[in-house]
Parts: sequence; C-alpha cells; structure tokens
Amino acid sequence: MREGSSVATVNRKTTSWRERALATIDGLETELDRLNNDSAYARGVRRHLGAARGAATRLRNPMSVWTGSAVDRTWANIHQAEVELLRLVPPGELEWWGTNILARAKQHLGRNDPRRTKFESQLRRSDGKLAACDRGLAIQTMQAANIAAQLERVNLRSFRNIVLVTAIILALIAVSFMFLGILESDKLKLCYHPKEGLVCPLGGRPSVWDIPLVELIGLSGAALVGAATLRHIHGAATPYTLPIALALLKLPAGAVSAVLGLLLIQGGFIPGLTDLDTGGQILAWAAVFGIAQQVVTRVADEQARRVLENVRGPSYWGERTSRTVD
Repeated sequence: MREGSSVATVNRKTTSWRERALATIDGLETELDRLNNDSAYARGVRRHLGAARGAATRLRNPMSVWTGSAVDRTWANIHQAEVELLRLVPPGELEWWGTNILARAKQHLGRNDPRRTKFESQLRRSDGKLAACDRGLAIQTMQAANIAAQLERVNLRSFRNIVLVTAIILALIAVSFMFLGILESDKLKLCYHPKEGLVCPLGGRPSVWDIPLVELIGLSGAALVGAATLRHIHGAATPYTLPIALALLKLPAGAVSAVLGLLLIQGGFIPGLTDLDTGGQILAWAAVFGIAQQVVTRVADEQARRVLENVRGPSYWGERTSRTVD
C-alpha cells in the first residue's frame, strides 16, 4: 500500500526538493523495516515519516509556496524521524554513525558550538567510533544541527520574499509611470528643449509611447547587466530560487531608474546635463540609467551571496559507506 501511494504521489510531483524528500523518506522507512522494531520510538518514526510524506505530496498553492509551510513540515518531520531512528540503532551498529553525525554538525553548527565540540572530542578519543554511552550526546548534536539547517532555510526564504516584494513594488511603480504617460502624456513628458526645438524619445512632440519605450530600454539594459552578474551567484540545494528572484528585481528597477534618471536630467539635477539634443540620446541615456540600477541592486546581490553561503548542502545521515551489516 505504501509503495503504490508513493508511486502515485511521485508521478504528481516533479519539484526537485520533493523528489529528494520522498527518496529520503523511502530510505528511512527501509531502514526502519530492517530493524524490525515495534517500540514506541518505531511507531513515532512511522508517524513522522507519514506526516513528512503527506506534506511533500500535498498539492501546492501560492500561500504554501510563499510561507514554505510544506518544506518546513516535510523536513522537520524527516529530521525528527532520523533522531528517533537513531535511538533504535543496535549498539553493534551504532559505532559507524559517529562520523556521519559529525559531518552534519560541521555543516550546520559553528566551530564553538559546545555540542559539536564535545561530540568531536568524544569521537576523537574513541577513534571515530560512536560508543553506546555517547548516544544521548549524538542525538543532541543531531537535533542541534537539524534546527540550524531549518533556520538556514528560513533565512533564505525570508530574504527571497523580501526581494520579491521589492520587485513587485518596483513593477507597480513602473506600471504607474507607464499608464500616467499614456493617459497624461502632456503632463509627464520626457522631452527636452535644445536650441533646435523640442526633442522627445519618439520625435519632435510628446507621444503616449514615450515612457513605455524608455522603460523597455531601461529594462533591457538591466536584463543585460543582470545576466552578467548571475555568474557570481552560486546555487544551493534548497527549494528557494533566490537567483531568479534577484534577476526579477533588476528588471523593474531598470525601468524605474530609466524614467527617474531622465527626469533628473530634465530638472537639471545632474551637472553638465541639461538638455539632450536627439531622441537617440534620450534612449541611450535610458539604457545607461537602466544599467546603472546595478549600483542599487548590487547591495541585494552581495547580501544574497552571504545568505547562500550560509546554506550548507544536504547531508543525509543515513548515507554511510563505512558501515557493514553482518
């Protein structure tokens, strides 16, 4: 029954993090079946794995994607199942789990964390093998590492949401400029008065398409520089696509900065630039200001790199190569 349910849900879900979670759940269930234990801890493991499978296969909705509730529920239950399963490991097999738990602690806990330090010291004295008397310390260390891993994902999701909200606000501003330019083209003008007469982006008089064209040029410049800066962003094994959110942020930022930059020139705010002579110059400066949005969004890029660096890769404690079963 469990295998059929798993196949059905896998066919419905193609998201990579869900596939990884379901594979981890299957591995833990196999390990639990091998132990053939029916204690309270074993029943607890099955409950947690059932809850994790249900969260991983639940149909997505915009709110769950935004809050990350499915991700948090899935991995919180997987982590708790791992801890409970560790309590069931026979003493004869326990010694090989030490290095794997230590690897997870090193991934997610700081060098000065007392649990990591004590656990590492205990393993060093026992030649890397986990003794039965240190099972409690191993459980505490694993729980601390799991909590730290969850907090890393929460921080990443929170920053991604901030970036998306900022991108949405900038997009609304850009759309407002565009509609204002279309409906009130005689009031919001990106035209200049050189000696030859009136110069606008699309000719010698204001047009309803002046601001949309300027925003498109600024957006194109932002997209170009955004594609170049993506080489500095490293991905992470998380369900949150932060680099995509950063790329989306640059597009409306480029559109807004193009309009604002031309308005600053029009108002004489930039020394040496008061009037532009041709429509080509206006569009060229729109491109320049679209690219210049990188000065502002670079702060977000740098913060994103720091956030991604704090998200370690997954370390499934059940993936062990040195353990042998008689």
